[in-house]
Amino acid sequence: MGMAASWQSPPLSIYIHLPWCIRRCPYCDFNVHATAHKPFPEAQYVEALLRDLDYALPAIADRQITSIFLGGGTPSLFSGRAIARLLAALKSSLAFAPEIEISLEANPGMADSARFVDYAEAGVNRLSIGVQSFNDEKLRALGRIHNGRAARHAVRTALAAGLANVNVDLMYALPTQSVAAALDDIRQLIDAGVPHISWYQLTIEPNTLFHSRPPVLPDEELAWQIQEQGQQCLAAAGYEAYAISTYARQDKDKCAHNINYWRFGDYLGLGAGAHSKISEAQGAIRREARHRLPQAYMNKAGSGAVIVDERQLAEHDIVFEFMLNALRLTQGFTTSLFAQRTGMNISSIEPQLAHAEERGLLQREGARIRPTRTGSNYLNDLLQPFMPYNKPPTGIKRN
Repeated sequence: MGMAASWQSPPLSIYIHLPWCIRRCPYCDFNVHATAHKPFPEAQYVEALLRDLDYALPAIADRQITSIFLGGGTPSLFSGRAIARLLAALKSSLAFAPEIEISLEANPGMADSARFVDYAEAGVNRLSIGVQSFNDEKLRALGRIHNGRAARHAVRTALAAGLANVNVDLMYALPTQSVAAALDDIRQLIDAGVPHISWYQLTIEPNTLFHSRPPVLPDEELAWQIQEQGQQCLAAAGYEAYAISTYARQDKDKCAHNINYWRFGDYLGLGAGAHSKISEAQGAIRREARHRLPQAYMNKAGSGAVIVDERQLAEHDIVFEFMLNALRLTQGFTTSLFAQRTGMNISSIEPQLAHAEERGLLQREGARIRPTRTGSNYLNDLLQPFMPYNKPPTGIKRN
């Protein structure tokens, strides 16, 4: 594949992983560690994050930071004081973009209004709340520690905290869920005036409790009905589906951090199990992964020993990863963005583009390449021509 002359360094975000939860949900396959109300080493972990930042600085010191995302785990287990210390250190070490987006994930049950205000004063301007459902029966089936009342309180509290943006995560196709029940969850968020909604299908992932003890989920036809009617409900209420499973009322409500991922921007990952993607000279892309176990991470943070995997992406991997991200966007990508982010000419993947277009999964509008509605619904089928060595996908997701 040929290198394009228009390659340039992409925007840079920071992801910070805060790995503790009260307990692990049975569908969760993230790197989380249950604390069950036991003390966790908040101060020690923050100090490790700061050492990790110092170690990573030489590779990113001259680049502006466009967004920060504190994910987990349950970051809202951390005190406002700890978040303020962390963000202050980042700001003193790095150049923040004038309109930087700083997001923090929170769970109902940890929705204390004073804590949310503390986060806002520390610099957080966007909260992402993991509600999943307002239905008590469905929440119990998902193993959540909150109920519908706590979920509604968390949403109201976040909206009143003076933050620039609030996202709420909802799941659908839950155990024994009906279309009416799924639509009721959506309408509660619409009525509350939530500006951004992430609405995605529950899927059973390996290495989860649900994988070993699968619940009874709606069949494919019912899940499809829920998806179609839910999308219609959101559209009628003025929410734009700007990416798969992602809806915003206005452009300013869209998640800048996720958009940077989907446009194949760079990100530095700090924290236990965090991953990084850093672009280097003329299109070379380096990936890193840090120790997953919190204690090992804290012991090794600040030195190269914290990195457990490091590699440079081959050209075919770059193409696949770009497509994996960019084709989540409803508007897809432009040929110039492909060249800027990959260092390659779009002509280098013309056979794959043509194949996807012939199957009705992709469409071209001048210099823009975007998924069709069918392509978005069957993303794995759309991605198959771009997979390294054209390996078949492992499954089809509609979310």
